[in-house]
Amino acid sequence: MPSPATSPDAWDHYARELGQNIQRERARVGYSQDRVAYESNLSRYTYQKLEKGESKPGTPANPTVKTLLAVAQVLDVQLTDLLPSATPDLTIR
Repeated sequence: MPSPATSPDAWDHYARELGQNIQRERARVGYSQDRVAYESNLSRYTYQKLEKGESKPGTPANPTVKTLLAVAQVLDVQLTDLLPSATPDLTIR
């Protein structure tokens, strides 16, 4: 049986935690979703899905590095501040 770090839900959990971290930083600076989306050059819908950790219902988010860097810059944080501390093992064994 796979460990929690390698289970099929590992990426889903990671994506949700990433979204929660982004939402927390946005609240910290007092920005609206619209503002972060606009300044990151994302649609409001795409940004909202990122905060939920999804790309579409039932599918975990998989944002590009460019998207994450843009959001981090708007929120005035390092990219590593947004990333969850525990990373899933995505290798095939």
